Amino acid sequence: MSIPGHQQPRISVLIPTYNYARYLPEAIESVLAQEFGDFELLIVDDCSTDDTAGVVRPFCARDARVHFSANASNLGMVNNWNHCLEEARGEYIKFLFGDDKLCHPQALGKMIALLERHPSATLAASARMILDEKSRVVDVWRPLAEGCHNGRTILTACLMENGKNLVGEPSAVLFRKSDARRGFDARYRQMVDVEMWFHLLEKGDLAYTREPLCAFRCHPLQQTERNTDSGVAWKEHALFIASHAIQPRFPREVVFPILFHLRHSRGKSPDATSSEMLEWQRRLAGRWGGGWRWFYWFYCLRHRLAKPFRNLAHSAQKRLFRRRFTPGGACFS
Repeated sequence: MSIPGHQQPRISVLIPTYNYARYLPEAIESVLAQEFGDFELLIVDDCSTDDTAGVVRPFCARDARVHFSANASNLGMVNNWNHCLEEARGEYIKFLFGDDKLCHPQALGKMIALLERHPSATLAASARMILDEKSRVVDVWRPLAEGCHNGRTILTACLMENGKNLVGEPSAVLFRKSDARRGFDARYRQMVDVEMWFHLLEKGDLAYTREPLCAFRCHPLQQTERNTDSGVAWKEHALFIASHAIQPRFPREVVFPILFHLRHSRGKSPDATSSEMLEWQRRLAGRWGGGWRWFYWFYCLRHRLAKPFRNLAHSAQKRLFRRRFTPGGACFS
């Protein structure tokens, strides 16, 4: 897909897609509407059975920055991501899934500015709007404070939150191609993006803006939902965070949230044998040392007592969101 003779663009916007023909026009239009124009838009179809090619080709004819290719055989989600990354010519990489979109006309420019303003950062991310199947905005996720965060601190915070993805989905981030040449780890299906964020944040910091610059769509057909339904997500998530929590570069305090999560996950994934989870629990407990059971009991008690207050705070945030963002459900403003 490389285009000989063309000047290298600043940003490669990558849309790996599979059976998202109905959403692709929104995604592509959101890129072409950007005020920052020095980009290439690479759309790689992984053998879709819908009319993806018919939907995309008019955009290629309309704008020379849009390039489309279809894989000869189905590569699978992660391998298609890596194929897109290999084909990209830009200095910066901006993934955008076929069912997501940019929700600000200055999204690309603002994300480049984030990385350039913070030279220590290897990853830039923004808050994101959450869309339903009909493109209505139903929520806004902004878990972090504005500014540049120490990479190791963010990784520790993710572990303390039971492995929660505080950075965001691939559609919400921007990074330099030179920092991610290793590619995404194809051993993962659910935690593949988080594993890459860990890889990047081991080398640098996170530049974050609380302004929503992208929109992430939640719907029953997305890969995340399929992984959760099959039980793959629970097992992979639990084992990924456990493998990091035992490492001495993270504080001992990360042990208890992970122990709590492991016990919960054992009943959620039919593919996760009790003996496998119990072995990870044993290793985590060994990292804490003597008396871990008392500390763990206290953590569980505190978690249960605090849960009603967290639920109240979340409800208040949802009410504030509905007052600010619900009318019209539009993204660009």
